[in-house]
Amino acid sequence: MKAALLLAAVALPAAMLTPTNAAAANSLTMLGADVSSAQRAIDLGAKYYDSSGTAKDPLDILKGAGVNYVRLRIWNNPASGYNNKAKVLAYAKQVKVKGLKLLIDFHYSDTWADPGKQYKPAAWSSHGISALQTDVYNYTYDVCNSLKSQGTTPDSVQIGNEINVGMLWDDGKVVNNSFTNLGLLLKSGYNATKACNSSTQVIIHTADADSDSNARWFYDGIKAQGVNWDITGLSYYCMWHGTLANMGSVVSDMKSRYGKDVIIAETAYPFTTSDADGTANSVTSGCSGYPLTWAGQGAEFTAVQNTARSAGAIGVFYWEPTWYAVTGNGWDPANISGSGDGWDNMAIFNWTGQVNPNVKWTP
Repeated sequence: MKAALLLAAVALPAAMLTPTNAAAANSLTMLGADVSSAQRAIDLGAKYYDSSGTAKDPLDILKGAGVNYVRLRIWNNPASGYNNKAKVLAYAKQVKVKGLKLLIDFHYSDTWADPGKQYKPAAWSSHGISALQTDVYNYTYDVCNSLKSQGTTPDSVQIGNEINVGMLWDDGKVVNNSFTNLGLLLKSGYNATKACNSSTQVIIHTADADSDSNARWFYDGIKAQGVNWDITGLSYYCMWHGTLANMGSVVSDMKSRYGKDVIIAETAYPFTTSDADGTANSVTSGCSGYPLTWAGQGAEFTAVQNTARSAGAIGVFYWEPTWYAVTGNGWDPANISGSGDGWDNMAIFNWTGQVNPNVKWTP
Protein backbone atom coordinates (compact mmCIF):
# COMPACT_ATOMS: atom_id res chain seq x y z
CA MET A 1 0.00 0.00 0.00
CA LYS A 2 2.83 2.40 0.88
CA ALA A 3 4.47 1.74 -2.50
CA ALA A 4 1.20 2.42 -4.31
CA LEU A 5 0.71 5.67 -2.43
CA LEU A 6 4.23 6.78 -3.25
CA LEU A 7 3.70 6.04 -6.95
CA ALA A 8 0.43 7.97 -6.88
CA ALA A 9 2.14 10.92 -5.22
CA VAL A 10 4.85 11.01 -7.88
CA ALA A 11 2.15 11.39 -10.52
CA LEU A 12 0.59 14.41 -8.81
CA PRO A 13 1.50 17.98 -9.78
CA ALA A 14 4.09 19.46 -7.45
CA ALA A 15 1.70 22.24 -6.43
CA MET A 16 -0.59 19.68 -4.81
CA LEU A 17 2.15 18.28 -2.62
CA THR A 18 2.84 21.34 -0.50
CA PRO A 19 2.97 20.88 3.30
CA THR A 20 -0.01 23.24 3.63
CA ASN A 21 -2.27 21.00 1.57
CA ALA A 22 -1.04 17.89 3.31
CA ALA A 23 -1.72 19.36 6.75
CA ALA A 24 -5.10 20.80 5.78
CA ALA A 25 -6.33 17.37 4.71
CA ASN A 26 -6.26 16.07 8.26
CA SER A 27 -6.08 18.91 10.78
CA LEU A 28 -8.24 20.93 13.13
CA THR A 29 -8.04 24.60 12.19
CA MET A 30 -10.75 25.86 14.58
CA LEU A 31 -9.31 25.15 18.04
CA GLY A 32 -11.99 26.74 20.12
CA ALA A 33 -13.20 27.68 23.58
CA ASP A 34 -16.53 29.19 24.58
CA VAL A 35 -15.66 31.63 27.35
CA SER A 36 -18.97 33.47 27.59
CA SER A 37 -18.92 33.53 31.40
CA ALA A 38 -15.33 34.77 31.72
CA GLN A 39 -16.15 38.46 31.40
CA ARG A 40 -18.38 38.39 34.48
CA ALA A 41 -15.87 36.28 36.42
CA ILE A 42 -13.09 38.76 35.73
CA ASP A 43 -15.33 41.68 36.65
CA LEU A 44 -15.91 39.95 39.99
CA GLY A 45 -12.18 39.66 40.58
CA ALA A 46 -11.64 36.02 39.63
CA LYS A 47 -8.02 34.99 39.09
CA TYR A 48 -6.73 32.49 36.56
CA TYR A 49 -3.37 30.76 36.86
CA ASP A 50 -1.31 28.96 34.25
CA SER A 51 0.35 25.58 34.83
CA SER A 52 3.33 27.24 36.53
CA GLY A 53 1.04 29.08 38.96
CA THR A 54 1.38 32.51 37.34
CA ALA A 55 -1.75 34.70 37.29
CA LYS A 56 -2.68 35.60 33.72
CA ASP A 57 -5.56 36.66 31.53
CA PRO A 58 -7.54 33.46 30.87
CA LEU A 59 -7.39 34.16 27.12
CA ASP A 60 -3.59 34.07 27.30
CA ILE A 61 -3.68 30.81 29.23
CA LEU A 62 -6.05 29.24 26.72
CA LYS A 63 -3.99 30.52 23.80
CA GLY A 64 -0.94 28.94 25.39
CA ALA A 65 -2.84 25.64 25.51
CA GLY A 66 -3.50 25.82 21.78
CA VAL A 67 -6.73 27.82 21.45
CA ASN A 68 -7.02 30.00 18.34
CA TYR A 69 -10.78 30.63 18.28
CA VAL A 70 -13.16 32.07 20.89
CA ARG A 71 -16.90 31.56 20.93
CA LEU A 72 -19.17 34.09 22.64
CA ARG A 73 -22.90 33.66 23.09
CA ILE A 74 -25.15 36.65 22.64
CA TRP A 75 -28.55 37.12 24.27
CA ASN A 76 -30.87 39.88 23.13
CA ASN A 77 -31.76 41.51 26.45
CA PRO A 78 -30.68 39.36 29.41
CA ALA A 79 -31.69 40.64 32.83
CA SER A 80 -28.09 40.53 34.07
CA GLY A 81 -26.72 42.52 31.14
CA TYR A 82 -23.98 39.95 30.60
CA ASN A 83 -23.80 38.42 27.13
CA ASN A 84 -25.82 41.29 25.68
CA LYS A 85 -24.65 43.27 22.68
CA ALA A 86 -22.66 45.88 24.62
CA LYS A 87 -20.85 43.26 26.71
CA VAL A 88 -20.07 41.11 23.66
CA LEU A 89 -18.72 44.11 21.77
CA ALA A 90 -16.45 44.95 24.68
CA TYR A 91 -15.10 41.44 25.12
CA ALA A 92 -14.70 40.94 21.36
CA LYS A 93 -12.05 43.66 21.43
CA GLN A 94 -10.04 41.68 23.97
CA VAL A 95 -10.41 38.50 21.94
CA LYS A 96 -9.15 40.13 18.77
CA VAL A 97 -6.29 41.94 20.53
CA LYS A 98 -5.02 38.51 21.54
CA GLY A 99 -4.92 37.47 17.88
CA LEU A 100 -7.78 35.03 18.32
CA LYS A 101 -10.62 34.43 15.89
CA LEU A 102 -14.21 35.11 16.90
CA LEU A 103 -17.40 33.05 16.69
CA ILE A 104 -20.64 34.78 17.73
CA ASP A 105 -23.33 32.37 18.93
CA PHE A 106 -26.79 33.91 18.41
CA HIS A 107 -29.34 32.37 20.77
CA TYR A 108 -32.12 34.75 19.63
CA SER A 109 -33.39 34.77 23.19
CA ASP A 110 -32.98 36.69 26.43
CA THR A 111 -31.77 33.51 28.11
CA TRP A 112 -30.52 29.99 27.35
CA ALA A 113 -31.59 28.34 24.11
CA ASP A 114 -31.00 24.60 23.70
CA PRO A 115 -32.85 21.51 22.41
CA GLY A 116 -35.41 21.74 25.22
CA LYS A 117 -36.17 25.45 25.10
CA GLN A 118 -36.03 28.19 22.49
CA TYR A 119 -37.78 31.18 24.08
CA LYS A 120 -38.40 34.27 21.99
CA PRO A 121 -36.86 37.49 23.30
CA ALA A 122 -39.48 39.44 25.22
CA ALA A 123 -39.36 42.22 22.64
CA TRP A 124 -40.38 39.73 19.93
CA SER A 125 -42.87 37.72 21.99
CA SER A 126 -45.98 38.79 20.08
CA HIS A 127 -44.38 38.62 16.63
CA GLY A 128 -45.47 36.10 14.01
CA ILE A 129 -43.24 34.48 11.41
CA SER A 130 -43.21 37.44 9.03
CA ALA A 131 -42.10 39.90 11.71
CA LEU A 132 -39.63 37.38 13.11
CA GLN A 133 -37.88 37.12 9.75
CA THR A 134 -37.31 40.87 9.88
CA ASP A 135 -36.29 40.68 13.54
CA VAL A 136 -33.68 38.01 12.86
CA TYR A 137 -32.30 39.86 9.85
CA ASN A 138 -32.10 43.27 11.54
CA TYR A 139 -30.69 41.97 14.82
CA THR A 140 -28.10 39.74 13.17
CA TYR A 141 -27.00 42.50 10.83
CA ASP A 142 -26.85 45.07 13.62
CA VAL A 143 -24.67 42.93 15.88
CA CYS A 144 -22.40 41.86 13.05
CA ASN A 145 -22.07 45.39 11.68
CA SER A 146 -21.41 46.83 15.14
CA LEU A 147 -18.60 44.32 15.60
CA LYS A 148 -17.29 45.12 12.13
CA SER A 149 -17.38 48.88 12.78
CA GLN A 150 -15.13 48.54 15.84
CA GLY A 151 -12.64 46.38 13.97
CA THR A 152 -13.72 43.02 15.40
CA THR A 153 -15.61 41.49 12.48
CA PRO A 154 -16.77 37.99 13.46
CA ASP A 155 -15.00 35.22 11.60
CA SER A 156 -18.08 33.04 12.00
CA VAL A 157 -21.56 33.15 13.49
CA GLN A 158 -24.09 30.60 14.61
CA ILE A 159 -27.65 31.21 13.48
CA GLY A 160 -29.26 29.67 16.55
CA ASN A 161 -27.94 27.46 19.34
CA GLU A 162 -28.65 23.70 19.42
CA ILE A 163 -31.75 24.13 17.28
CA ASN A 164 -32.58 20.41 17.01
CA VAL A 165 -36.28 21.13 16.40
CA GLY A 166 -36.11 24.80 15.49
CA MET A 167 -35.76 28.17 17.20
CA LEU A 168 -37.95 31.09 18.28
CA TRP A 169 -40.71 28.74 19.38
CA ASP A 170 -43.45 28.19 18.57
CA ASP A 171 -43.33 30.01 15.23
CA GLY A 172 -39.93 28.62 14.29
CA LYS A 173 -40.47 25.15 15.72
CA VAL A 174 -40.46 22.14 13.42
CA VAL A 175 -43.90 20.54 13.83
CA ASN A 176 -45.18 17.61 11.77
CA ASN A 177 -41.89 17.61 9.85
CA SER A 178 -42.54 21.07 8.47
CA PHE A 179 -39.32 23.07 8.15
CA THR A 180 -40.98 25.97 6.33
CA ASN A 181 -40.85 28.57 9.08
CA LEU A 182 -37.46 27.52 10.38
CA GLY A 183 -36.12 27.74 6.85
CA LEU A 184 -37.35 31.31 6.55
CA LEU A 185 -35.65 32.32 9.80
CA LEU A 186 -32.36 30.64 8.94
CA LYS A 187 -32.32 32.34 5.54
CA SER A 188 -32.82 35.70 7.26
CA GLY A 189 -29.85 35.07 9.53
CA TYR A 190 -27.65 33.83 6.71
CA ASN A 191 -28.51 36.74 4.42
CA ALA A 192 -27.93 39.30 7.17
CA THR A 193 -24.52 37.83 7.98
CA LYS A 194 -23.40 37.83 4.37
CA ALA A 195 -24.72 41.37 3.85
CA CYS A 196 -22.58 42.46 6.79
CA ASN A 197 -19.46 40.58 5.72
CA SER A 198 -19.44 38.05 2.92
CA SER A 199 -16.48 36.10 4.31
CA THR A 200 -18.02 35.51 7.75
CA GLN A 201 -18.90 31.82 7.89
CA VAL A 202 -22.38 30.77 8.92
CA ILE A 203 -22.72 27.76 11.22
CA ILE A 204 -25.98 25.92 11.82
CA HIS A 205 -25.73 24.10 15.11
CA THR A 206 -27.62 21.13 16.52
CA ALA A 207 -26.86 18.76 19.40
CA ASP A 208 -27.17 15.80 17.04
CA ALA A 209 -23.73 14.17 17.29
CA ASP A 210 -25.49 11.24 18.94
CA SER A 211 -27.79 10.32 16.07
CA ASP A 212 -27.09 10.25 12.36
CA SER A 213 -30.77 9.74 11.60
CA ASN A 214 -31.74 12.82 13.62
CA ALA A 215 -28.97 14.87 12.03
CA ARG A 216 -30.03 13.80 8.54
CA TRP A 217 -33.66 14.61 9.33
CA PHE A 218 -32.72 18.11 10.42
CA TYR A 219 -30.17 19.07 7.78
CA ASP A 220 -32.12 17.38 4.98
CA GLY A 221 -35.13 19.37 6.18
CA ILE A 222 -33.47 22.77 6.04
CA LYS A 223 -31.66 21.94 2.79
CA ALA A 224 -35.01 21.15 1.17
CA GLN A 225 -36.11 24.68 2.12
CA GLY A 226 -33.16 26.15 0.25
CA VAL A 227 -31.25 27.14 3.38
CA ASN A 228 -27.56 27.89 2.87
CA TRP A 229 -24.86 27.42 5.47
CA ASP A 230 -21.07 27.07 5.50
CA ILE A 231 -20.30 24.84 8.49
CA THR A 232 -22.32 22.13 10.21
CA GLY A 233 -22.00 22.41 14.00
CA LEU A 234 -22.69 19.52 16.39
CA SER A 235 -22.60 19.24 20.19
CA TYR A 236 -20.91 16.19 21.68
CA TYR A 237 -20.85 15.34 25.38
CA CYS A 238 -20.00 11.65 25.78
CA MET A 239 -22.18 11.18 28.87
CA TRP A 240 -25.22 12.32 26.87
CA HIS A 241 -24.33 11.61 23.23
CA GLY A 242 -22.79 8.16 23.27
CA THR A 243 -19.55 6.70 22.04
CA LEU A 244 -16.71 8.45 20.31
CA ALA A 245 -17.02 6.00 17.42
CA ASN A 246 -20.65 6.94 16.89
CA MET A 247 -19.79 10.64 16.98
CA GLY A 248 -17.10 10.05 14.38
CA SER A 249 -19.60 8.30 12.13
CA VAL A 250 -22.04 11.21 12.36
CA VAL A 251 -19.31 13.75 11.61
CA SER A 252 -18.11 11.76 8.62
CA ASP A 253 -21.63 11.37 7.24
CA MET A 254 -22.48 15.04 7.71
CA LYS A 255 -19.35 16.05 5.83
CA SER A 256 -19.93 13.72 2.90
CA ARG A 257 -23.71 14.14 2.71
CA TYR A 258 -23.74 17.94 2.55
CA GLY A 259 -20.26 18.72 1.29
CA LYS A 260 -19.69 21.20 4.10
CA ASP A 261 -17.10 21.49 6.83
CA VAL A 262 -18.09 20.13 10.25
CA ILE A 263 -17.13 21.21 13.76
CA ILE A 264 -17.86 19.96 17.24
CA ALA A 265 -19.26 23.28 18.48
CA GLU A 266 -19.46 22.12 22.10
CA THR A 267 -17.84 19.46 24.24
CA ALA A 268 -16.59 19.16 27.83
CA TYR A 269 -15.75 16.56 30.48
CA PRO A 270 -15.71 16.55 34.31
CA PHE A 271 -12.52 16.35 36.37
CA THR A 272 -14.39 15.50 39.58
CA THR A 273 -17.81 14.54 40.93
CA SER A 274 -17.43 17.02 43.77
CA ASP A 275 -19.32 20.31 43.81
CA ALA A 276 -17.75 23.70 44.47
CA ASP A 277 -20.89 25.59 45.46
CA GLY A 278 -24.49 25.11 46.52
CA THR A 279 -25.74 24.53 42.98
CA ALA A 280 -25.77 20.88 41.96
CA ASN A 281 -23.46 19.88 39.12
CA SER A 282 -25.10 19.43 35.72
CA VAL A 283 -22.93 16.37 35.09
CA THR A 284 -22.16 13.84 37.81
CA SER A 285 -20.78 10.90 35.83
CA GLY A 286 -18.20 10.24 33.15
CA CYS A 287 -17.56 7.79 30.33
CA SER A 288 -15.79 4.44 30.21
CA GLY A 289 -12.03 4.69 30.07
CA TYR A 290 -11.82 8.25 31.31
CA PRO A 291 -11.66 8.75 35.08
CA LEU A 292 -13.04 11.93 36.61
CA THR A 293 -9.61 13.38 37.28
CA TRP A 294 -7.45 16.06 35.70
CA ALA A 295 -5.68 13.36 33.70
CA GLY A 296 -8.99 11.83 32.64
CA GLN A 297 -10.41 15.19 31.59
CA GLY A 298 -7.37 15.87 29.44
CA ALA A 299 -7.40 12.39 27.90
CA GLU A 300 -11.09 12.54 27.04
CA PHE A 301 -10.75 15.94 25.36
CA THR A 302 -7.77 14.66 23.37
CA ALA A 303 -9.84 11.64 22.30
CA VAL A 304 -12.69 13.89 21.15
CA GLN A 305 -10.27 15.93 19.07
CA ASN A 306 -8.61 12.84 17.60
CA THR A 307 -11.96 11.28 16.70
CA ALA A 308 -13.33 14.46 15.16
CA ARG A 309 -10.12 15.05 13.20
CA SER A 310 -10.03 11.49 11.87
CA ALA A 311 -13.68 11.80 10.80
CA GLY A 312 -12.90 14.93 8.79
CA ALA A 313 -13.99 17.71 11.16
CA ILE A 314 -12.13 21.02 11.04
CA GLY A 315 -12.74 22.20 14.60
CA VAL A 316 -13.55 21.38 18.23
CA PHE A 317 -14.76 23.88 20.84
CA TYR A 318 -14.61 23.28 24.60
CA TRP A 319 -17.70 24.72 26.26
CA GLU A 320 -17.08 27.10 29.16
CA PRO A 321 -13.61 25.97 30.25
CA THR A 322 -13.20 29.14 32.36
CA TRP A 323 -16.47 28.84 34.32
CA TYR A 324 -15.18 27.77 37.70
CA ALA A 325 -17.32 28.65 40.71
CA VAL A 326 -17.11 32.36 41.49
CA THR A 327 -19.74 33.82 43.83
CA GLY A 328 -22.02 36.06 41.78
CA ASN A 329 -21.34 34.38 38.43
CA GLY A 330 -24.43 32.19 38.41
CA TRP A 331 -26.16 30.41 35.58
CA ASP A 332 -29.42 32.38 35.71
CA PRO A 333 -29.31 35.77 33.96
CA ALA A 334 -32.42 36.77 35.90
CA ASN A 335 -30.56 36.08 39.17
CA ILE A 336 -26.88 36.02 38.26
CA SER A 337 -25.73 37.05 41.73
CA GLY A 338 -27.95 34.61 43.59
CA SER A 339 -27.69 31.52 41.41
CA GLY A 340 -24.71 29.19 41.31
CA ASP A 341 -22.55 27.36 38.79
CA GLY A 342 -23.50 23.84 37.77
CA TRP A 343 -20.44 23.57 35.51
CA ASP A 344 -17.66 24.03 38.07
CA ASN A 345 -16.55 20.40 37.73
CA MET A 346 -16.50 20.67 33.92
CA ALA A 347 -14.24 23.73 33.69
CA ILE A 348 -10.54 23.20 32.99
CA PHE A 349 -9.68 25.47 35.91
CA ASN A 350 -10.06 24.12 39.44
CA TRP A 351 -11.80 25.89 42.29
CA THR A 352 -8.89 28.23 42.94
CA GLY A 353 -8.37 29.08 39.27
CA GLN A 354 -5.45 26.73 38.46
CA VAL A 355 -5.52 25.40 34.90
CA ASN A 356 -5.49 21.69 34.15
CA PRO A 357 -2.13 21.21 32.39
CA ASN A 358 -3.40 18.05 30.68
CA VAL A 359 -5.95 19.88 28.52
CA LYS A 360 -4.47 20.84 25.16
CA TRP A 361 -5.92 21.86 21.82
CA THR A 362 -4.01 20.27 18.94
CA PRO A 363 -4.29 20.79 15.18
